[in-house]
This record gives sequence, structure tokens and C-alpha cells, in this order.
Amino acid sequence: MTLLDLGCLAFFALGLTLCLSEIPWIRQHSLADRLRPYTRHARLGISPGTVQLGHLSSLRQVIGPVLADLGSKGSRLLGIDTPIELRLERAGSPQDAVSFRLQQVIAAVLGITAGSVLALWISPPTAISILLIVGLPILAAALLEQKLSSKILQRQRKLQAELPVIVEQLGMLLCAGYSLTSGLSRLADRGSGVAAEDLTAVMRRIRQGVSDTTALAEWAERADLDSIRGFVAVLALHGETGDLGSLISAEARSVRAEAHRELIESIERRAQLVWIPVTVATLVPGLIFLAVPFYSAMAQVAGTT
Repeated sequence: MTLLDLGCLAFFALGLTLCLSEIPWIRQHSLADRLRPYTRHARLGISPGTVQLGHLSSLRQVIGPVLADLGSKGSRLLGIDTPIELRLERAGSPQDAVSFRLQQVIAAVLGITAGSVLALWISPPTAISILLIVGLPILAAALLEQKLSSKILQRQRKLQAELPVIVEQLGMLLCAGYSLTSGLSRLADRGSGVAAEDLTAVMRRIRQGVSDTTALAEWAERADLDSIRGFVAVLALHGETGDLGSLISAEARSVRAEAHRELIESIERRAQLVWIPVTVATLVPGLIFLAVPFYSAMAQVAGTT
């Protein structure tokens, strides 16, 4: 058997191994894969039977820490100090940190390819060529960071808009005789929207054995909203007071007043923006009409007419 035959046999064995590793009943699920959907950082879209299959999971485990470290350093250069795991949770994204960093790497590779093609095609000066080759991948990775930040802001706005209703409903449930845990569970099961998703995560943490105060504090940290922190601070008093319903009702009125104030502020801001085109449309013709007699007067002074 020649060396070429041995090489072909080795490649055939490697390909057969990779193909067989994709079959679920051959590849055994590890204990970490089976317990991952029940951990704190599990996404809502991951079912208990969903695990990472295939040979790519091993590759992800090898290059994942390296990409996460490089991505964290790059984010700090852009002025983002929040860990990527927490930012993905705030955005409600089903991705994990490794998937997001891999997406950035793919975008950067595409940027390098596009910059190289443009540099070879238009043949610009050396400085512009370097700017295209280096700048495009950085811009592609930064755009993904900006997109994630936009998703976080959008989700925070939705949560801020849904919070008054959640606080009022929880206050009514507590006044009706529900406990704090049962009231949160009812809102999580029957509600919809980002607030219900967050309450579902809170109930999952409580079922894992975490106290309700700790689970709510984690929600306040994840949401990163002052209104959520104030609401959680009121809920933390459920073990110290017997009239939590009245406190939550007062908090609901405060949250509703804050939402009303922000709505009025937004309306006033938009009303001011309406006057910008009106002002421009008024000033431009006025300046034209003023320029004609001014030019005529200056021409008479100069003696040209």
C-alpha cells in the first residue's frame, strides 16, 4: 500500500467519523449539555432537549474563550465595558457570547475581503488602500455592536412602557390575597411582551432555589432601568411589611406618573421638531426677498447703476 493510498484512507476515515458524529443516537449528550437549559443564563428559546451537536461544538469550545477575550478587549476600545453576556440578555437575544463573536469574526473577514477587492479594483493610493483593508473589518464589527446596542435600547423602551401595567396588576393580585411568588408566576404565565419574558426568567431562577429577593435583584441588574430598581426595592419589603399591596399601588401611581411625564416630554420634543422645516421654509424666501433690495441699494451706492 503506497503513501497515497494511506492518505486517502485516512481522509475517508476522518470524513466517515465526522458524518457519524452528526447522528444523534451515536453521539452521547454530556451532563453539561443536558443541564444547560436550566441554568441562569439559559435563553427562553432553548428547550431542554436542545443541545449542541456535531463536531463544530468542540471547535466552538476551543476558539470560544479566545474570541470572547479578543471581543471584550475590542469592546473596551469602543467604550463598552458591559460584558457581552449581560448585553445579550438585556437585548433578549437567543445568541450566546461565542455565537455573537463568531458573527463578528465572519463580518470582519467579509470586510477584509471587500476592502481587498476594492483596493485591487480601483487602485487608490497606499494610505486609502490600508484604510479600506483595515477600516472595513473594524466598521463591520462595530456595526454589529451598534445593532446590539439599538436592540437593548428598543427592549428597554418596551419594558418601560409595559411596567406600569405590570405593577398595577401585581398590586391588584396582592390585594386579592396572592403571595408575591404566586402573583409573579401568574403574570409570567398569562402575560405577553418583554416584561412577561423577564418575569418568566425570574420564576425560573426562583424554581432553581434562589430566593425571590435575589431573583428580582438579578432582574433589576439585567434590565438596567431606574424604574425597575425602584419597583424591585419595594418588592424586597414583602417580608418586612404586611401591607405590600398599598406600597405597590403607590409605586404603580409613581411609575404611571413617570411614564406620563416621559410621554409629554416626547410629544413636546416632536412638536418642536415640526417647527424646523417651517422655520427654514419661512426664512429662505425672506432672505431672498431681502437680498434683492440690498443688492440694488449696494449697487446704487457703488455707482454701478
